[in-house]
Amino acid sequence: MSSNVNWSARGDWKVRGEWGGADSAGRAFAVARWQQRLDELRVANQVPGAALAVLVDGKVYEIASGVLHRGTGVPVSTDSVFLCGSIAKVYTATMIMRLVDQGKLELDTPVVDVLPEFATPDADATEEITVRRLLTHTGGVTNDFNFDGGRGDDCLAEYVRAAREVALDCKPGTAMSYGGLGYMVLGRVIEVLTGMTWDAAVRHLLAEPLGLDRLVTLPEQALKFSTAMSHLGEPGQHPDPAPEWDIMPRAVAPAARVISSAGDMVRFARMHLDGGRAADGRAVLAPETVAAMQHREIDVPDKWTVSADGWGLGWTLYDWNGIKGFGHDGAAIGQYAYLRAVPEAGVAVALLTNGGGARRLYAALFEELLAELAGVEMPESFAPADPPAPVSIDPFVGVYRRAGVVITVSKRDDGSAHMLYEFVDDMKDMSPPLSMDLTPVSATVFAAAGAGPSFSEDYMPVVFATLGDGTEACYVGMRATPKHND
Repeated sequence: MSSNVNWSARGDWKVRGEWGGADSAGRAFAVARWQQRLDELRVANQVPGAALAVLVDGKVYEIASGVLHRGTGVPVSTDSVFLCGSIAKVYTATMIMRLVDQGKLELDTPVVDVLPEFATPDADATEEITVRRLLTHTGGVTNDFNFDGGRGDDCLAEYVRAAREVALDCKPGTAMSYGGLGYMVLGRVIEVLTGMTWDAAVRHLLAEPLGLDRLVTLPEQALKFSTAMSHLGEPGQHPDPAPEWDIMPRAVAPAARVISSAGDMVRFARMHLDGGRAADGRAVLAPETVAAMQHREIDVPDKWTVSADGWGLGWTLYDWNGIKGFGHDGAAIGQYAYLRAVPEAGVAVALLTNGGGARRLYAALFEELLAELAGVEMPESFAPADPPAPVSIDPFVGVYRRAGVVITVSKRDDGSAHMLYEFVDDMKDMSPPLSMDLTPVSATVFAAAGAGPSFSEDYMPVVFATLGDGTEACYVGMRATPKHND
């Protein structure tokens, strides 16, 4: 199954005439050519199904390819919805910023002032964790705590209570450490300040004002659409349908679950490109709030996992040789999502996939698309030099621990470096241990082979750094894991 193009009018866009017809500004988007390219790259990378949406010159173009489910053969359409993983964070961040606009919240307010039940094992650190720090992943909270608060409307409240005993990755304000727990807390902040569940807030604060009728958050809502099935498998092989569509608990949704079509994701990004205005002209965010979200708050030590140069208030930020961009990546049990926006070109691109070599598909497709539409030169794929840099693993050998994860870095008898990445505690069933060889890239950066398609095309970055308080740490997936010397 290959191309499936939907030429429907959706209120805010309409495609007329032949494929690739020019719009009123005179610039053409060659739909037929990009349909063929998406088909080629999807097949070459064993991706069962994909949906692509492109915003250019004020119009949204949508293309679909492949199947929703390899077992049933049902084709992907442009109306199909996918699990979008961590891209949920920018939806949560946008709602937080709407509350800031409304005067209901301040960025530098300690979270505990809004949620008295919020706490960490470190009482002093608790007082230092602000809304801004959670938005920018500088609050020190961890990522891998997937407490199941149940399916009820109190699931986020239960999650925040359970998180009181979860150790911090690092002290607040000392480093960037990608932390999903902080976004679940922000989801609860939204609930308390709006009187709605987070799921209802997504509908009332985002989906309805932006006209996103294919943006939902719950499995029972997704069932009314053609929905992509998750697929899992070994790299380089065609993946099989996963045992379950999504195993994540309801409470993780503010950090890890929105369900959307590619077109609606691009329409969401368009509001951030248009100074906070919806397609009908109504103000969703103030222009200065939109600008603040795209302002670099923090640099990142790992510039390869999601190609990040820095972080804003929710957004991943990019600097492509002077061309600025924002976006986010997402992964959800075999489904991978990628969103990129280029403000100076007025371009946004969203790619949603349901398994296979999605990262390779994204890298090749976005390199070509963003070069043509926005003059962007994307960075080369992360990989060690050939021959590798002459760097010893000795200074970094040891055990690194954070909530849910243990990383063991060792040196073999032949001098080569090795890393064992294990999920423990509440995360122990997420994945088998990952055993990876490490090849040096620079004095503090190593390339891990064998991590699978969700991290990078071939290698996963492993970055060793010293945090602001002097703590030695290992970054994998942008999470700071402190070294334990006991």
